[in-house]
Amino acid sequence: MMLMSHPLPRFGVWALVHGSRAALQDPAEPYDASWARNKALVLEAERLGYDSVLVAQHTINPHDPQLDQLEAWTASAALAALTERIEIIAAIKPYLYHPVVLAKMAQQIEHISGGRFAINLVNAWNRPELERAGIGFAEHDARYAYGREWITVVDSLLRGERTSFDGEHFRVDDYALRPADPYRERPRIYVGGESEPARQLVADKGDVWFINGQPLDDVQRLIGDVAARARPQGRPALRYGLSAFVIARETDALAHEHHAHLFALAEKDRPLRERQQANIDPKAVMFQTFAQSARVGSNGGTAAQLVGSYDTVAQRIADFHRAGVELFMLQFQPFEADMRTFAQHVVPRVKTLLS
Repeated sequence: MMLMSHPLPRFGVWALVHGSRAALQDPAEPYDASWARNKALVLEAERLGYDSVLVAQHTINPHDPQLDQLEAWTASAALAALTERIEIIAAIKPYLYHPVVLAKMAQQIEHISGGRFAINLVNAWNRPELERAGIGFAEHDARYAYGREWITVVDSLLRGERTSFDGEHFRVDDYALRPADPYRERPRIYVGGESEPARQLVADKGDVWFINGQPLDDVQRLIGDVAARARPQGRPALRYGLSAFVIARETDALAHEHHAHLFALAEKDRPLRERQQANIDPKAVMFQTFAQSARVGSNGGTAAQLVGSYDTVAQRIADFHRAGVELFMLQFQPFEADMRTFAQHVVPRVKTLLS
């Protein structure tokens, strides 16, 4: 199956909102989730040619509440003002913001960025983040029902429409936000999640579906399922993004050696992961999928198999792109050094393969 609609893929990076992505106790990458580091990282990513940055949203660190955590929306607003080209994607958990308030915030960041802002709708898996705030943690499908109402209101408001809505969770009466978006119809909407409610939600409401890192055959099946679903009349075809942890070296052997090194370091975090497991919704498909593979990194990490020589990684990216993946949202460790290596050695090879 070949769904490639864009001649070349886009590449993005995950902001380090809660520190290192593979192992928290890496001597080569001391824990640092500060604004200063994230600002420098995103500015360098833009200079290197990366197309997007994803700023995940957590109010407390999902690994260990004693560790630092960058706030997504204030950071995204600041990045919008500091950057010139890169797309800024801020994740949002609907229970944390009323849709009218969030839509106004998103609209403002869209203006600050000059039309480079996007939201990533996620429906939460970390129970304490909501429960300890007194918000409550609804059952899996109920969270998606809430999120569907929420994004319906946000979508309408971002389009500059006069919005009225009467649902189970929200009642909005003749609301409109000004000034409207001068750059496009509205900011792009990314949707994450792989459960049945998530797949239907992205088919109905999303522009881009974020898929967690998995082998090519599994990604092809996921894309085939969602691509076959009806879209609302007038909506363009859905696009696809993939999260992946990249280890690219001069040879396959060197890459797999570094993977083994990170895997060993990640074992030091096992007590944190075991405590975290108790906070995870067992119906979250993401974590069911993760349990099936030995990997490093978050959101599937190295399960996408982007580990190998520069040529090996470039070929695998080309294969994913031909299967329909347009945006690769990447993780590295050590992040800054490997981000540079990827831009220098892998991206040109991908362009050659797909030209």
